Amino acid sequence: MKNNVFENLCKKTIVEYFNENAEKTDLYKITEENVFIVWSCKTLQNNKAMVSTTVSDGMYYELTYNGDKKELYLDAYKKWENKAIKVD
Repeated sequence: MKNNVFENLCKKTIVEYFNENAEKTDLYKITEENVFIVWSCKTLQNNKAMVSTTVSDGMYYELTYNGDKKELYLDAYKKWENKAIKVD
């Protein structure tokens, strides 16, 4: 799948996922303008992207397209902590 097609699919998928799973009482919906690609790559017939949104909820999304099976996989993560670890 071409990169621009894959990235558009990722944004559409995250909008649908967020809007279906967000806290209903927040009455908050996002659009593709709220979604951004942090990192993306294509290897052979497969694509992978790390995606986030402008919503400050700590969520992070990984999308993988399996070109052999024509399937898109979505992993949703919650960021719990960000700290520096000194390595000698």
